[in-house]
Amino acid sequence: MKSKVARCAAVAAAMAVLGLTAACGGDGDKGAEPAKASTPAGSTTGSTRADDGTKVTGNPDDRPKESADGGTDRALTEAQLEKAAVADGEVKGYQVKKTAASDISLDSVPADPAACQPIADMFLFTTSPAARAGVGRSFSAKDDLDASVTSLALLSYDSEGAGEVLAGLRKATGACTAYEHTGYHYSAVKALKDPGLGDESVAYRLRGSIEGATVPSTFTVVRVGTVVVSFTSMNMLDADKTKIPSAIVDAQLAKVKKATA
Repeated sequence: MKSKVARCAAVAAAMAVLGLTAACGGDGDKGAEPAKASTPAGSTTGSTRADDGTKVTGNPDDRPKESADGGTDRALTEAQLEKAAVADGEVKGYQVKKTAASDISLDSVPADPAACQPIADMFLFTTSPAARAGVGRSFSAKDDLDASVTSLALLSYDSEGAGEVLAGLRKATGACTAYEHTGYHYSAVKALKDPGLGDESVAYRLRGSIEGATVPSTFTVVRVGTVVVSFTSMNMLDADKTKIPSAIVDAQLAKVKKATA
């Protein structure tokens, strides 16, 4: 039984990677042309470097400026997000790994219908408006009987950008039930009860049909100041157990709150 659960957890992790890299794979065929990402209005593709050497996305002439009082309307840099992200050993019962920078997509790929775009974007840890910087973490339970795989992304924004992301998701979860994105089909999109986390939050679930496998996923997206924290969990053994572990949520939000204070 343990080996079966371990294999399913590994498959779920692979599906997560497939979802994150789908924007570069078109319909999933090896010979497919890479999908062309659209660039959110007011930004440019690519990245530049902030004064501290970290990567900042968007227009290099419109990089985050520190407010007069040093408040939280300034976007956190990639280095600051890394410091704010949970590390291995900080969440009891879970192994924590850094997400490769290449798996944090910063450009949006069109979804059909367009009403589902914010949900499709968040599946790839992408948003519109685009984040200034982003980092991620993946979690695997040390208990071999736990088949869930959880991941998160920390995304930083200027001024009101983070609020716009939450508003877009809230609207999309009320209008979207199914969509096509990067050659894959997603269905059973359903809004869940607001968990009441951070400054504001939204939760929902969906099912992805990826490479012949059904991948049930649950999302909890939280805004803390100008940072959006997106949590997602997958469980290919039991869709009813696709829940975000509270230990992960509590540990991560505590660190983000401290970083944005």
